[in-house]
Amino acid sequence: MDDIIWTVKSFDELTASELYTIIKARVDVFVVEQECPYPDLDGYDQQALHLWAVKRGEIAAYCRIFAPAVKYPDASIGRVLTTQNYRKMKLGKVLMNFAISTIEARYRTSTIRISAQDYLLKFYGDLGFEDTGRKYLEDNIPHTEMVKR
Repeated sequence: MDDIIWTVKSFDELTASELYTIIKARVDVFVVEQECPYPDLDGYDQQALHLWAVKRGEIAAYCRIFAPAVKYPDASIGRVLTTQNYRKMKLGKVLMNFAISTIEARYRTSTIRISAQDYLLKFYGDLGFEDTGRKYLEDNIPHTEMVKR
């Protein structure tokens, strides 16, 4: 993993090229691969920290990080993805640990809320997130609200 470069930036710090590659990765995974047309540009990018990994000039993993009181009362993480070419590298766990550390350092909290696709409940559970019991369909995909305290 030595040749992976991790970056975290606010929206205003992103270059046009970085923003384009981020949006392309999100559309490739969530809209095309998961066959789920949804409004990816939801008005929250401007309030997020963007954390991503680049390998060979491509985004390998990405997520958005939110301060408390933006999406939930607690800090939160969303749009978590690993692009198809890099899934066997187990970057999702590294990405989430970076995101958790970023929240703890920047927002001085360890309480984090997420909206998890149900097929990833064990993955997030292994990272310390607990099922809140709130289950719902988001863009026709079963989700569960989870929290890490």
